[in-house]
Amino acid sequence: MALKDAFQSPATSLDDQMESYATERVPRSQRWPAFAILLILTGNVTAMFWFTLGGQIGFLVGWPMMLVPIGYLVVVSTVLGSLIMRIASKEGLSLVLLTRGLGFGAKGSAVASFIYGINYIFYFIFEGSIVSHALSQYFGVGQGSVTASIIFALVGAAALFFAWRGMHSMNILQKFGMPIFLVLFIVGIFMLSQGHGIVGPGQWESLSPDDPTVMWQAFSLVNGQIVFQALLATDYGRFSRPQIGYRGTAGIMFGEMIMIAVVLVLGSLIAFTIYPSITEGDPVLYSTDPGFVFALVMGFLGVVFAIITQIRINVMNLYSGSLAFSNTWDAFAKKPIRRNWWMVGLLLLGIILYPVNVLQYTDTFLAVTGIMTNTWIFILLADYFICRKCFKFAPSEKIEYDEQAIRDWNPCGMIAMAVAVAIGGCGLAGLYPVYYASFIAMFVGPVIHILLTLMTQGRFYSRKATTEDNTILEGEVNDQ
Repeated sequence: MALKDAFQSPATSLDDQMESYATERVPRSQRWPAFAILLILTGNVTAMFWFTLGGQIGFLVGWPMMLVPIGYLVVVSTVLGSLIMRIASKEGLSLVLLTRGLGFGAKGSAVASFIYGINYIFYFIFEGSIVSHALSQYFGVGQGSVTASIIFALVGAAALFFAWRGMHSMNILQKFGMPIFLVLFIVGIFMLSQGHGIVGPGQWESLSPDDPTVMWQAFSLVNGQIVFQALLATDYGRFSRPQIGYRGTAGIMFGEMIMIAVVLVLGSLIAFTIYPSITEGDPVLYSTDPGFVFALVMGFLGVVFAIITQIRINVMNLYSGSLAFSNTWDAFAKKPIRRNWWMVGLLLLGIILYPVNVLQYTDTFLAVTGIMTNTWIFILLADYFICRKCFKFAPSEKIEYDEQAIRDWNPCGMIAMAVAVAIGGCGLAGLYPVYYASFIAMFVGPVIHILLTLMTQGRFYSRKATTEDNTILEGEVNDQ
C-alpha cells in the first residue's frame, strides 16, 4: 500500500458522510485504513485536557511515581480498546448500537448512550473554557462575559464545520492541524524556557507527601479515562476493516495512548515550571490550566494555540456526542433526527453552560464518568466474552441491533448497571472514599450481569425468545 493510500478515506456520498452511519452498520465498502483512523485520533492526543490531567497527577504523587498511574492508563486502555474496537470493526456498529444487543436492549441502550453523550458536553465545555482562560489572560475578557460567550460560539461553530461531514472532514482537519499544533507547541516550550527556569522531573515532588491516599486519588483520575478513551476510539474504529484483528486494534490504541502519555508528562513539566511564579489565586488550579499558561508564556500566539487545539478536539466531542444522542432518540422516536442536528444542539447547550468554570469540577466529573462508563463497558465485555462466547446464550457473530429483533429492555444489563452505579454513588456521597468508587462499580456490574443472565438463561436477548416463552406459558394455562 502506498503511503498516500494508507491515509486515504473511501469515496462515498455526501449524505452518507454527514449521517456517518449513526444508527446502522458501516458497510464493508466504507472501511478505512488503520493509519487514517489513527490520524483522526491524534486530535484527541493533543487535547488541552491531557496537560491539565498530567499536572494534577504530578502534583499528587510526583516523579517517578506518576509513571505508575500513567502506565495503568496506557496498558488498560490499550487492552480494553483493542477488545472493544475489534468487536465494533467486525460488526461495523458504534458502541451505542452494540449496547442494544449486548445486554441492555434497544431502549435500555438509550439510557447508557445518553449518559455517554453527557460526557461529551462536559469535554466540549472544558476545552472551550480553556480558550476563555487564554482570552482572559491576554485580553482581559472574563469567562462570564457576553464577549467570551460569543467567541466560544464562533470557535465552536468552526469545530461544527469540520465535524459536519463526519470522518471525512475530520480527516482533512487533522492532516493540517497536527503539524500546526507541533510547531506552536515547540515554540511554546522554547518561550517557556526563556522566561522561566525549567523544572525537570528530579524536582517534581508531591504537594501532599504525608497523605497516604494520593496514589489512590491519582488512580481514580486515570480510571475515569481507561474506558472513555477506548469508547472514543471505537467511534472511529468501527470504520476499520473487519480483518484488522486484535493485533491491529491494539496497535491503534497503543499508538494513541503512548502519545497521550508523553503529553501527560509534558503537562506535569509545564505545571511544575509555572507553579513557583504564581503569586495570586490558587497556584495549583492556574498552573494546570493550559489556557492561562500558554497565554501567559506565549502571549497572542498562546491564544491562537488554544483556539486551534480546541477546534481539533471539539470536532471529536461533537461527533461522538452526536452518535450517542442519535441512538438515544432513535430508540424512542419514530421520526429520526439527523446526526448533524444533534451536533448543533450540543453546540447550543455548550454556549448556554459555557459561563460555568467546569475546570474546578474535573476531579468530581472524572469520578462520575469512571463509575458510569466503566461499569457500562465492563458489562458489555462480560456479555460478549462470557455470556455469549462461553455460555452460548446468544450468537457472538452478527450481533442484532434492530428493534424488531431484540427486546426493548434487557433487565440483566439494566439491573446490573443500576446496582453498580448506586454502589459507586455511595462513594460520591461520602459513605466510603470516593477514589474507590469507580473500581468497585466496574467490578460489581459485570458480576451481577453474568449471574442474572445465568439465572434467566439468556431469555431476554431477542424478541423471538420472548415470543416462545409467552407461547409456552399460554399453552400451560390452556392445559390447566
